[in-house]
Amino acid sequence: MGRSLTTAEASVKIVMRGLNWLLDFELLLITWAGLMPFHLFRLFVYSLAGIKIGRGSRIHIGARFFYPSNIKIGTGTIIGDNIFLDGRDKLIIGDHVDIASGVMILNSEHDINSEDFHPIIAPVIIGDYVFIGPRSIILPGVNIGKGAVVAAGAVVTKDIPDFAVAGGVPAQIIGERKIKDPHYRLGRARLFQ
Repeated sequence: MGRSLTTAEASVKIVMRGLNWLLDFELLLITWAGLMPFHLFRLFVYSLAGIKIGRGSRIHIGARFFYPSNIKIGTGTIIGDNIFLDGRDKLIIGDHVDIASGVMILNSEHDINSEDFHPIIAPVIIGDYVFIGPRSIILPGVNIGKGAVVAAGAVVTKDIPDFAVAGGVPAQIIGERKIKDPHYRLGRARLFQ
């Protein structure tokens, strides 16, 4: 930031820089593993990185993560290819959730009105039986209720209630799901994706 640092401040910055390099290397290894066309191999590597993944859940090829140890995925969830899951704060994805390709779920953003452009972090919670359409973006602090639907390309900036259908930029409630007590199981994930 252009100001002189004390020895203690400089030491802390050096240690933090080293830790960030280690995190970057871990994320590189996870990204490489995410390109392997075998679900069980990817899930094994993701589990080693600290992601909690429920039984029967699958993550398709090309997933990217940040701070994976804060990410928890429920049972029977299928996550599409080329997604980004941000774990800088808690990210909890429920059971039997269908997340389409190209989705970004973020839980950190910058405070554009602060002098130092500091980050604001907040957890993201996605309820059971949610469907998130392709290329949607979920922003920090959002809770998506059970059975809700996020339309393709939506940018979700605020909570979505149970069984609501939301779409647009920013996402607004545009409908409601008729099914109120879902029990379905998602189909199988694509074998080599």
